[in-house]
Amino acid sequence: MKILMVCLGNICRSPLAEGIMKNKLKQHNLDWEVGSAGTGSWHIGSSPDPRSIDIARQNNIDITSQRGRQFIRQDFDQYDLIFAMDSQNYQNILKLAPNDETKEKVQLIMNLHQPGYNQSVPDPYWDDNGFQKVFDMLDMACDGIVKNYVKT
Repeated sequence: MKILMVCLGNICRSPLAEGIMKNKLKQHNLDWEVGSAGTGSWHIGSSPDPRSIDIARQNNIDITSQRGRQFIRQDFDQYDLIFAMDSQNYQNILKLAPNDETKEKVQLIMNLHQPGYNQSVPDPYWDDNGFQKVFDMLDMACDGIVKNYVKT
């Protein structure tokens, strides 16, 4: 299984989601791949936001080696599941989808925690106090990914 986490700039939410998911894969001994990207190009090659690095570190997860990259059409070929952090990024990803089959790979990540609710993960970039809330939301969503996609 190959999973891609996508937000706007690939420095706050999606790096956290990637780090949390990789941590859960270790815990469940799953041989999956996880990456992250942003629909925007502002932070290509940048490290995650220091506040994301800090909140991940507080939860024993190291995301310092991640670097920002932009979502590209070829990601539909590379990944089995693509999780958008919010509805705007969801729509931006779908605009690049070459066909209906690839569109089916795209989901709002919080629907793995609360199916059908279509809740967005808020962008904490402008809110220093929002990073723990975002971490907690993504942690629940990643639990949902494991629950829904691990064959028992």
